[in-house]
Amino acid sequence: MNDKYYAVIMAGGVGSRFWPVSRNEMPKQFLDILGVGKTFLQMTVDRFAKIVPRKNILIVTAAKYKDLIEQQLPDIKPENVLYEPYKRNTAPCIAYATYKLISRHPDATVVVSPSDHYIADEVMFVDTISTVMNYASTNDELFTVGIKPTSPNVNYGYIQANKKRGFEFEGHKAYAVKTFTEKPDAELAKVFLESGEFLWNSGIFIWNLKTIRSELENCLPNVASLFSAGEGIYDTDAEPAFIKKVYEDSTTISIDYGVMEKTRKAHVFEGLFGWSDLGTWQSLYEQVPKSDAQANAVQAANVILKKVGGSIVFEADNGKLVVVKGLKDYLVIDTKDALMICPRDDAAVKEILVDLAVKDKESYL
Repeated sequence: MNDKYYAVIMAGGVGSRFWPVSRNEMPKQFLDILGVGKTFLQMTVDRFAKIVPRKNILIVTAAKYKDLIEQQLPDIKPENVLYEPYKRNTAPCIAYATYKLISRHPDATVVVSPSDHYIADEVMFVDTISTVMNYASTNDELFTVGIKPTSPNVNYGYIQANKKRGFEFEGHKAYAVKTFTEKPDAELAKVFLESGEFLWNSGIFIWNLKTIRSELENCLPNVASLFSAGEGIYDTDAEPAFIKKVYEDSTTISIDYGVMEKTRKAHVFEGLFGWSDLGTWQSLYEQVPKSDAQANAVQAANVILKKVGGSIVFEADNGKLVVVKGLKDYLVIDTKDALMICPRDDAAVKEILVDLAVKDKESYL
């Protein structure tokens, strides 16, 4: 395994669309929503430990999740956990990790990933990411991984590949990027799918540190200058106070908008390993094995279902008997202090979250 290879795992999100299981104080990356005995974050770390040395895995998260990180990842060195004092989206998060790693290993190659993806074929995933890292280590480009779409999904961003500017490396196809598009409406998503030019944006990025530093300075000079001023401060006792001031001064912006949409060095490798960002109950339903012939997805120890189909029934280890009758395509999600019963679609959950925010129920978020 190459000691110059690093992984940066972004684990600071809230995952509100998995309410009521995911909360501000215990977001989805720290939960075992799949019922496999490991949280999303633990599975993500284990996955990347097959690609880079475990000692080269960094976690970027919110300061309030320090105890959760220590409990779930006791073998990750404390100096490899980067605590963000404020939410500033992915560009400052990546800039922080970039300049900290430059102070340690300036010729490193890095993969950056969210902490809560579902990967169907881990062998293919490991092969794909390893291949891209091998290519990125000696090439002055920024790479992302695009997923071949299987439906006109409106919950994902899309990457338009320039099929006239493509190449193949170690059996994996890559293309220059034409455009990035945020979540489209249903009609546009259908056009994207039918064109054959678009891939889902996985949010996984791969580059060598010299290239990402150069492009941060070219595309986001205000952010880059804040973090580059930390030379000689990273990995010292002065780092926390420095980072607090940097985040106070930094703009809130995504790496997609701040760098990838502006750079002329963006390329996309095609990922064929089966992927979902599992951002909603609906996306979870689409990926998990069904528990019965009625296509229900059940995670509950004690349950009776009558005339129930196409539904998720989730009981958060409270030992309750769950009895459901006469529902189709519904969510029945039970936790210690909240019970949600609603249609199994993203719009219904979004509406519930809005209701909680405006009806003096914020403490349940």
